[in-house]
Amino acid sequence: MPSEINIREANKGDLAILVQNNQALAEETEALLLDKHVLREGIEQALKRKECHYFVAVISEKVVGQTMITYEWSDWRNGIIWWIQSVYVLPAHRKHGIFRLLFKYIENLAKVNPQVKALRLYVMHNNNAGQDTYQSLGMNDSGYIVFEKEDFA
Repeated sequence: MPSEINIREANKGDLAILVQNNQALAEETEALLLDKHVLREGIEQALKRKECHYFVAVISEKVVGQTMITYEWSDWRNGIIWWIQSVYVLPAHRKHGIFRLLFKYIENLAKVNPQVKALRLYVMHNNNAGQDTYQSLGMNDSGYIVFEKEDFA
């Protein structure tokens, strides 16, 4: 494993790999096959929005990991909660600290932004490896269960 891992904000040139990684993430974690066209448009929009940022881990000019943050306003905290989403590391690069570097990069951005009051993410109940990783980074179970409703027809 090369030691030079760079973290940077993603850009339009990363679109294809972000689409590929998100497809792999959905299939691997939730057995979902995402519509590539919808996913591509969604990532294009994310790259343009102020309240959404993708970050990538790069080794020798190759993206080997990614994550995204989105913003939630918290009236209780009078500040922003950054949600960490779309966490994916290529299988050949797992267990080498790639996500840890991505997380630390985001955590350092949060530390210098007084509006950021917390970092959050959601994890599947059966993703024990992910839960162990997040706990090792100082994250705790928030006690919340996420509910959703998708169909508005």
